[in-house]
Amino acid sequence: MNIGEAAKHSGVSAKMIRYYEQTGLIPSAGRTASGYRTYTGTDVQMLRFIRRARDLGFQVEAIGELLALWRDRSRHSADVKQLAQAQIAGLRRKIVEMESMVATLDHLAQGCSGDDRPDCPILADLEGDASLVAPACHNGPGFNR
Repeated sequence: MNIGEAAKHSGVSAKMIRYYEQTGLIPSAGRTASGYRTYTGTDVQMLRFIRRARDLGFQVEAIGELLALWRDRSRHSADVKQLAQAQIAGLRRKIVEMESMVATLDHLAQGCSGDDRPDCPILADLEGDASLVAPACHNGPGFNR
């Protein structure tokens, strides 16, 4: 199949397929005599694997490690589990960071009168002008100054 068909069957865009080839995440596709890329069912399966790993938040480097383990039938499941647990820890850190951002923005939004005056604690905080931000904003979760 050509790159468009591989993209359709795998859920990975043609642009990303080219990127994955360029970075070495996947092997270069076979080529027809006229230079068009050709893909097999196995290639599509690998692209689906990559798409699912991306859906779970894995970065390209970790996906490369997962692909290597997937191909290695003598792998140890402990190695796969270790990668998954590292991903879980990273996702949990991101969740905490995002919850902190939400709390800070929520606090700033509550302090904004939302009227026709120009004073805005949200913009003041982004600008770094502490004089226009309610003091509690500086002590709230996620305030990193």
